[in-house]
Amino acid sequence: MEEKKLIGKVTHYYSKIGVAIIELHDEMQYGDEISIEGPVTDIRQVVDSMQIEHEPVKMAHKGDAVGLKVNDKVNPGDVVYMIIS
Repeated sequence: MEEKKLIGKVTHYYSKIGVAIIELHDEMQYGDEISIEGPVTDIRQVVDSMQIEHEPVKMAHKGDAVGLKVNDKVNPGDVVYMIIS
């Protein structure tokens, strides 16, 4: 059975480059499967491109604001869950 754990919230979205800024409430790392959900958003993807202050990182921690390449449009206020299989 699959579970979801709240790990963050979208604060900005840059449509020209397809990047969401996510404020983390927990840690997230390269390879994690996440779900971004909101009133009009429902995206599932694997974390494969993540940056802090324009520097690529493999892991981010609680309190970090990360830039994440996303597969589709997201909106500020959307919540980010980690998928736990």
